[in-house]
Amino acid sequence: MRSEKEAVRAIEAYSDTVRRICMLHLKSYSDTEDIFQTVFLKYLTYRGDFQSDEHEKAWFIRVTVNACKDYLKSFFRSRTISLEELKDVSSEVTESRGEVLSAVLSLPQKYKDVVYLHYYEGYTAVEIGRILKKNENTVYTLLSRAKKILKEKLAGDDFE
Repeated sequence: MRSEKEAVRAIEAYSDTVRRICMLHLKSYSDTEDIFQTVFLKYLTYRGDFQSDEHEKAWFIRVTVNACKDYLKSFFRSRTISLEELKDVSSEVTESRGEVLSAVLSLPQKYKDVVYLHYYEGYTAVEIGRILKKNENTVYTLLSRAKKILKEKLAGDDFE
């Protein structure tokens, strides 16, 4: 088990990344906080060592993505409706976070991860392939298709 000092350092370093990935997948603050706690509890109990800071960050991203996917597939999730889903969130998202974020959130799930990791976290296709366990060419294809979809949704804005 990791020390309190290690836990605090990890939370300071990776909390924003974990929260953004959770919001990207779950679109719910309360669900995001649940998964956030789950990810950092897994970190505390993880006995392995990390080769570098990049390896540790990749571990956090992978664990967060998997935790979100597991949560979305869970029996509890499939049998309940959150209060946030009952609200008309689309107008709030467009107004408060902008048109681009709204367009990214509306992408199919397979594109969201690669777009987030590439454009928001700055990973290359090779690194994204390693993190998501996908072929490098698959990552390039997903990025290309996502970019095309975003251009269509945003009426031809540039994303170069």
